[in-house]
Amino acid sequence: MSWVEMITVRSTSSGSQSLSSALRELMNDVAGEAGRERIRIYKHERIETDFCIVLFHEESTHHSKESPLGLRLAAALKEFGLVNNGAWIEMH
Repeated sequence: MSWVEMITVRSTSSGSQSLSSALRELMNDVAGEAGRERIRIYKHERIETDFCIVLFHEESTHHSKESPLGLRLAAALKEFGLVNNGAWIEMH
């Protein structure tokens, strides 16, 4: 079963530049340990303080909770603003 984990961050306008840099640095740090997971970062089309990290999981099982990697990323991003982390399963 494939599932995704979405970590959204809404920062203050003064913190969005440092958040952008921190996101790049975090992705470089975790790229090697992600294993089979794909990671993508998105920024909101019109709201420059909103970012989203999407972890694509291809595991055969899903435990209805966030992954250890997702939880670590969410914890690291809390200093920049409001963070939401959730797991989504593919609908068939």
